[in-house]
Amino acid sequence: MSPARTLATAARVLRQLRHDPRSIALMLLVPCVMLFLLRYVFDGSPGTFDNIGASLLGIFPLITMFLVTSIATLRERTSGTLERLLAMPLGKSDLIAGYALAFGLLAVLQSTLATGLAVWFLGLDVIGSPWLLLLVALLDALLGTALGLFVSAFAASEFQAVQFMPAVIFPQLLLCGLFTPRDHMAPALEAVSDVLPMSYAVDGMNQVLRHPEITGDFVRDALVVAGCALLVLGLGAATLRRRTT
Repeated sequence: MSPARTLATAARVLRQLRHDPRSIALMLLVPCVMLFLLRYVFDGSPGTFDNIGASLLGIFPLITMFLVTSIATLRERTSGTLERLLAMPLGKSDLIAGYALAFGLLAVLQSTLATGLAVWFLGLDVIGSPWLLLLVALLDALLGTALGLFVSAFAASEFQAVQFMPAVIFPQLLLCGLFTPRDHMAPALEAVSDVLPMSYAVDGMNQVLRHPEITGDFVRDALVVAGCALLVLGLGAATLRRRTT
């Protein structure tokens, strides 16, 4: 990997995104709007918002970053941009790292806005540090970015990229413990949930919600989410083709 090439790739992606206000709005504003709506859906029951708001603070960034990253990367793949870039002295790792860095910077902004809105404006009652919430939200957004980069290699159109969402995101959403505690599920489903990264994202948020100090479980959850993001980025680099078929 070359840091200069990685930074150049990230700068190019950011320049392109600057001219795509709809994608920027989807990444930065949609999670905030969803949290705002959720707060007032449970206006008569603020305790319910406290219970699920922290979990969704991690889930919303993951979903939006997955959608935007997979579609934006596939757009460059189908237009031939990626093929032309890979014909240059640019390694696959440089390319993937550059995309991850560019979308990661947007993930920082997204997570900061959503966490700040939930804690300081919508009154999300968190026992632990809001900075830990921000950390998990950021890791979730980076995981969504990595998953989006990875699945774009298997889609032939933007429509197909969106179709991956039910296959990649929805099972994790159902089994992550948002709707019912994971230890109350059928044993087979609980075993599946134990290997899904979103489960650890939700567990990490709940640790911050309920404990004033950093716990061992929180450290484990954060490391699992970060490790999954790095693993998926590595798989994305391995499946990146130099020729579009």
